[in-house]
Amino acid sequence: MRRLFILTIALMTAIAAMAADYARATQVNDVEQARALAARLSARLPEKIVFRKIESDNGKDVFTLASEGGKVIIGGNNAGSMAVGLNRYLNRYCKTTVSWYADVAVELPKVLPEVPATERVTARVPQRFFLNYCTWGYTMPFWQWHDWERFIDWMALNGVNLPLAITGQEAVWYNVWTKLGMNDKQVRSYFTGPAYLPWHRMANIDGWCGPLPKEWLDNQTTLQQRIVERERALNMRPVLPAFAGHVPGALRELFPDADIQALGSWAGFDDQYRTFFLNSEDPLYSRIQRMFLDEQTRLFGTDHIYGIDPFNEVDPPSFEPDYLNKVTKHIYESLTAVDPEAEWLQMAWFLYYQRKDYTPERTRAMLTGVPQGKMTMLDYYCEYKEMWREHKGFYGQPFIWCYLGNFGGNTNVQGRVKEAGERIERALQECGDNLVGIGSTLEGLDLQQFPYEYILEKAWDYGKSDAQVISELADRHAGRENKHAREAWQLLYDNVLDITPGNFAAPLTCSYPVMGKESRAVKYEPRQLLAVWDALLAQDQVTTDAMTIDLVWVGRQLLGDLFLVEKQALDKAFLERNQDAFYAHSNVMYELLSDIDDINSHHPQATLAGWLQQARDMGNSANLKNYYEMNARSLITTWGGSLNDYACRNWSGLMWDYYAKRWEIYMRKATVALLNRHDFDKEDCNAAVNKFQQKWVASTEYEASSPINIDVLTHCRQLREKYRQELESWVSQQLKD
Repeated sequence: MRRLFILTIALMTAIAAMAADYARATQVNDVEQARALAARLSARLPEKIVFRKIESDNGKDVFTLASEGGKVIIGGNNAGSMAVGLNRYLNRYCKTTVSWYADVAVELPKVLPEVPATERVTARVPQRFFLNYCTWGYTMPFWQWHDWERFIDWMALNGVNLPLAITGQEAVWYNVWTKLGMNDKQVRSYFTGPAYLPWHRMANIDGWCGPLPKEWLDNQTTLQQRIVERERALNMRPVLPAFAGHVPGALRELFPDADIQALGSWAGFDDQYRTFFLNSEDPLYSRIQRMFLDEQTRLFGTDHIYGIDPFNEVDPPSFEPDYLNKVTKHIYESLTAVDPEAEWLQMAWFLYYQRKDYTPERTRAMLTGVPQGKMTMLDYYCEYKEMWREHKGFYGQPFIWCYLGNFGGNTNVQGRVKEAGERIERALQECGDNLVGIGSTLEGLDLQQFPYEYILEKAWDYGKSDAQVISELADRHAGRENKHAREAWQLLYDNVLDITPGNFAAPLTCSYPVMGKESRAVKYEPRQLLAVWDALLAQDQVTTDAMTIDLVWVGRQLLGDLFLVEKQALDKAFLERNQDAFYAHSNVMYELLSDIDDINSHHPQATLAGWLQQARDMGNSANLKNYYEMNARSLITTWGGSLNDYACRNWSGLMWDYYAKRWEIYMRKATVALLNRHDFDKEDCNAAVNKFQQKWVASTEYEASSPINIDVLTHCRQLREKYRQELESWVSQQLKD
């Protein structure tokens, strides 16, 4: 008995020592990761900042800021919390914004400031989610490690600890499908082209713009390994995919007895691109799930949380509640048979997109097929429609409140920011423990980061008023305290950024030309946006990337809105057979297209050249470079199916090389009809525009125009003066109306 007691004490001592060693190693590792992040931003930061590990705040993430002995001390319960503390220091005291784009250097003051008073900030929710399947198509298809490294740092700085991580999954699927008997050509032809993989992953389309090169599979595997390694080092839980039932149609030949059914058509695509679903009750389902998860874990590890979305924007084989309940039940069972710790992360987008079909009865059946607490819902579009309210808090399943903010990577001034913040506050008060996180599900990145940083900041208990939020934002965009920047951003926040993002939402310049019809509308008072630009133009200098973005973002939107006014006047002149007015308005439209092209050239991330170069850099041969470029061109223009212009971009190069050419066709056809006193031939115009579009997508001939040889502030002031009469006439007319 004495010997047993001694052995027990020895064992307990050894375990305690191991635990202490682990705690010390974790502490050192967290500090090292935070220091490494700071060094990646600027070599100057580690000279000024000391990171320290502190205890969590009753299980909640927490960071502290203070100054001590000429150093800035940032404490955090893990590397992720330390990163949020670092971002707070950079934003508030250094008055700088870290860009999510890798080619933008971090701007710091000459003397790094002290922190005048100690701060301690605690997280309000445990989970902070970021990304959307679509972002991999609209922004990230051709990203390499250089791009991902900065973006992961940006996510850490903004508190993200639950990022979607779906890069490289095609390599896993390739191994699964070939082991089941499919050949190389069959599998790669089942995949879409790289820019379209998000919609293949969501079981919307198969084969479009494929086959996927084998080179792509290998490169993406290595890339994903680096992504998840860095995310985990910064205390994130990467959300990897699991098998949701989507299978190749060719699998029916290998397994003729399997219950494989075609899903509904999607977005106007032909039946040859339709996807197939394997019934979750079929024995083959569990087999594929195990094969996929085993292979994925071998390649990428696991954090036991999986994104699974079986019927996204497509109809299930049945809407019967019993069927839906069984589907989720069996999927979850197939998941936990491989990973007993598995959690399911499910988009609630289908509840909005297919809201007429998913009645409360059907939804309850589907969500309760999974044990409570094992399925977390991403309430995808909460700034417009909070589905947790429509479905009684998701019937007991926890959820993450998400802000979408952008469809298709459209580049326009939009975002229901103030309303989103108010909704978050109400949800935090009303939902209790059922609300476990805050996040964003943006479809694409644009120049302006503020809406997403604002939403993620809501996950922390800063106790700031709206006025403080906006004044701090304006100061860091200007790089110093600046009354003009503050005035501009207060106007944006109060009066302009109250627009619910919608599909095909870029200015009319990016729209398909149609006589007598506009698919765009100005949803704010023009005088408010003009006042914003005037306030920005009143600054004496622009020294930051963030302020350059503000000027470009607002300026191109104003000129795009003015284009809508000119187009309406052009069509009116055509119908009235007023040649002089027609020519006058057509000239202004051409000038606007050219000037919008020019204003975008002030930022490298607002250029077609940058997008195409990213695509071509992925290839190691001329054929592959051309293939990737075709994918890149297609996605942002013709897309496919009925989605022409869905992902339109207000970019330098694209504006003049593509959109201006379409408008030129439109105005040329209208001019001929006007001179001959004929009606406008819509079909003839459409045929000419469509022919041009297809030729442009297939082309690899593009030379980027030279950057504007003038600073952005001077250039924008010149444009303001150039269009003074048109802008102020438009504003005056709006006030009269």
